[in-house]
Amino acid sequence: MTGSEETLSFRLAYVPGVTPAKWVRIWNERLPGIPLELVAASAGAAYDVLRDGGADAGFVRLPADRTFFSAIPLYTETTVVVVPKDHLFTAADEVSTEDLADEIVLHPLDDTLDWERPPGRPAFERPATTADAIELVAAGIGLLVVPQSLARLHHRKDLKYRTLTDAPQSQVALAWPEERTTDQVEDFIGIVRGRTVNSSRGRAQAPAPAPSKSQSKQPAKGGARQKPAARKPVGKGSRGPRGGSGAPKGAKRGKPRR
Repeated sequence: MTGSEETLSFRLAYVPGVTPAKWVRIWNERLPGIPLELVAASAGAAYDVLRDGGADAGFVRLPADRTFFSAIPLYTETTVVVVPKDHLFTAADEVSTEDLADEIVLHPLDDTLDWERPPGRPAFERPATTADAIELVAAGIGLLVVPQSLARLHHRKDLKYRTLTDAPQSQVALAWPEERTTDQVEDFIGIVRGRTVNSSRGRAQAPAPAPSKSQSKQPAKGGARQKPAARKPVGKGSRGPRGGSGAPKGAKRGKPRR
């Protein structure tokens, strides 16, 4: 922050398929004075947005350049194959990559899976985006393999998807430039990791002030101030316990005088 009048804010990038609503809600509850701005970015452009300062942190898909970024892996997605609703694969709960051997499998340029070689037969050309590939699947041109969240994002009534076994999986992570780990980034890390407001692993809290003299004399919480115990009288005339004679234990009593 360069000036006292500058408004603090936190910019959060996110890639298609990631739904940041839960974390945004918690941020707004805990830090209402710091607005959170969402920045949508494609999977391929998200790291450039972070590198160029377009966002403070972001939900991205791994791998990340660990020489520049810090990253916290969050979850691994199920991989699915998207097919027309009347395709033979819809009769099964899951299929394998071997089942795709005779199928045309589309491989968009923004593919998020780290394939050495995609299964099936390659299409004549690669679609530019996953959204374009979805349109081709609906037209019966081929099938598409994507993380499950992208299949849900591009859901259509004329398409279905099934779990694809023995396929690469996409990992979603929270990433940010390591050299720009600000207080706001630390706050968001705590939210994503499920820390409470008073968590000792969150940002450092200021030490509690020492109690003043007037406070130190206040009674303990939940009770009244206690008076010092009364001292027992010493010397002649001191009385023993209530109901006793006051004579030392074991002393004989004299006969009453007539």
